[in-house]
Amino acid sequence: MDNNDSKVRERANEIKPYQCKNLIALLENPMDIKNIGAVIRNVNALGVEKTYIVDSRKSLPDDWQEMRERKSLSKISVSAIKWSFVKRFDSTDDCLAHLEKNRYQSIVTSPHIKGKDNFILHEADYTQPRLAVWFGNESRGISDLAVERSDFCVSIPMFGMIESLNLATTTGIVLYEVTKQRRDYQSRYKRANRKRPIPES
Repeated sequence: MDNNDSKVRERANEIKPYQCKNLIALLENPMDIKNIGAVIRNVNALGVEKTYIVDSRKSLPDDWQEMRERKSLSKISVSAIKWSFVKRFDSTDDCLAHLEKNRYQSIVTSPHIKGKDNFILHEADYTQPRLAVWFGNESRGISDLAVERSDFCVSIPMFGMIESLNLATTTGIVLYEVTKQRRDYQSRYKRANRKRPIPES
């Protein structure tokens, strides 16, 4: 093992306790490959376990290894794609079926939607055992189907004349809050388990 491999392994061991298990960042039909790369960089930097992409246009390869070797994704993500798990789906319905089969709860990032529970970003609870956070298409936003089958909607409070953010910025802000809560919860859960007495046999 050369020195570089040793440093990579050392870094992997350092960050392992801070990874957010059973947390998925989900992009629904993103239009721009640059946005996908930027989001994967955010996902990796913030310790999100997986990225799922609904890709109805089939612009990405099915094979994870082939996706990791795509120069466009590797360059924009600053090589984060090499250290990230990314899975694509042909449709929103296929993706939801996969999540529901594996007992994931879905939440969507969207402005206020009538008939749904709506929360400002920092007021919601993100400590569900298995959570998928959906981000919509750059121009159309999140689909009606994803909204309908989600548990609740979250929005970022806006205070300027412009009331929208690009996809990379949105994912960075939302996932920072989600991962902060989950890491805090995981830390408290681990401490509580360490304090429990071991039963005598």
